[in-house]
Amino acid sequence: MTLEELERIAAGTKNARAAGGHEVNVCLAAGCLSQHSDALKEALEKEARKASASCRVRGTGCMGLCSAGPLVSVEPGGVLYRNVKPEDAPAIVRSAGGEPLRRLQCSRDQAFFQRQVHIVTENSGKLDPEKIEEYIAADGYKGMIRALTEMTPAAVVQEISRSGLRGRGGAGYPTGLKWGTVAKTDSAVKYVVCNADEGDPGAFMDRSVLESDPQRVLEGMIIAGYAVGASRGYLYVRAEYPLALKRLETAIGEARQLGLLGINICGTAFSFDIEVRIGGGAYVCGEETALIASIEGKRGTPRPRPPYPAQSGIWGMPTLINNVETFASVPAIVRRGAEWYAALGTPKSKGTKVFALSGKVKNNGLIEVPMGMTLREIIFEIGGGVPEGRKFKAVQTGGPSGGCIPEQFLDRPVDYESLRELGSIMGSGGMVVMDDTSCMVNVARFFMEFCMAESCGKCIPCRAGTAQMHEMLTRICDGRATHKDLEMLISLCDMVGATSLCGLGQAAPNPVLSTLRYFQDEYLEHIEAKRCRAGVCECGAAAEVRA
Repeated sequence: MTLEELERIAAGTKNARAAGGHEVNVCLAAGCLSQHSDALKEALEKEARKASASCRVRGTGCMGLCSAGPLVSVEPGGVLYRNVKPEDAPAIVRSAGGEPLRRLQCSRDQAFFQRQVHIVTENSGKLDPEKIEEYIAADGYKGMIRALTEMTPAAVVQEISRSGLRGRGGAGYPTGLKWGTVAKTDSAVKYVVCNADEGDPGAFMDRSVLESDPQRVLEGMIIAGYAVGASRGYLYVRAEYPLALKRLETAIGEARQLGLLGINICGTAFSFDIEVRIGGGAYVCGEETALIASIEGKRGTPRPRPPYPAQSGIWGMPTLINNVETFASVPAIVRRGAEWYAALGTPKSKGTKVFALSGKVKNNGLIEVPMGMTLREIIFEIGGGVPEGRKFKAVQTGGPSGGCIPEQFLDRPVDYESLRELGSIMGSGGMVVMDDTSCMVNVARFFMEFCMAESCGKCIPCRAGTAQMHEMLTRICDGRATHKDLEMLISLCDMVGATSLCGLGQAAPNPVLSTLRYFQDEYLEHIEAKRCRAGVCECGAAAEVRA
């Protein structure tokens, strides 16, 4: 497969789509599928067959505004419909190319769409994720061919380094530095691993990318394999993502068939293949060393570091591990250049970040914004603010490893350093908004229960410490705690964070520490007044009716 052959496929696909008349695109990502968008697609196909005008119905990936699903778009024209039902199919097909249906129309002029910058999600909702030709028509695999035919492996590593891309899995480690470390290791066998073990409550970024644009992730992994000298890659996906798994397997098969995966890719000396490994849903397998153990067929538990995976990973060989969003960022960087990407974001946090915006916010869904946008802009402009006239209370970022940020910091930029200063982290990109009906002590207990249940049990601080912290938080919520319990809780947070073996235990205290830092008055109310102001907990005044 040469660049010329790629361009012929792209041109043929574009011409076929243009000749097909109007396209009615139905979101078939998990969010809309849960609202029966598959039945909607069948209804639209039935009506399209009966229509005299040329009209083609396609299934696509996520269109972003999940709270308004099922979503349908009509092209050309960029008309978007929200909350569509199968009985709306006749009217939509009849209106294609004419006057839009005002009762269903969703304006693309709103901030939710206008304030985003799409790189990772540039194809989401615009192509059929199970047809590689459509990805190629959207400049797919051009970055890979450029890397393989015009650049040395060292030049690719340098390009990623100059872009300023940092790992989107949570820690924000410089991607180019990690790639360079693996590339410099003296080993004939190396591996590339895509960590798609997304398990944070409220997070669905990786799932959406895999469901909507799987070829993009494969292309990023192939470029990484070329850059570091690896010939094999593993995609580690949790079993709870059946649709993502299905589309990944289809994408891998299509790429192999066109010679974009396998032996002598694009006629070069470089060979690379990818295998999907299914995880059993253990949250701890998102940690690199536990993930490696699981791929090797062992129980997914972490091990001490060093050695780091870059030196000794899968079966003792140098292993590069990045998450889905990191790999999905790579093709555009190689295709468009490091300077273009580095111009986005902040001086230390370049590019864009994908977030799963959920909770007490009007516009729930998947968003991609430049690094440095403020929390207020994300929540109140893109997200549309808090519904039902309730008051904003906090936003939780970073999943169980993150923290809760109160209203006074809404104008802080969202980047790695700013969130860390506030006692939270970027994490993989979950962003859960809470209003005044949330009790922050109960929120801390929820995340501690999650960490306690997901602890692998290998080290005592995490296994026993999270259980004890959960018990103390329960005592506070029930109105049975004393000030001594609160002191013991703080002491346990320090101990568990400092002595746990892996990131799960080390970060488990973060939700407790951040809620104590900003909402200590709620803890004291539970202890001293036996009162939960949100009316959530089982302490003395919990039965009072909320306003």
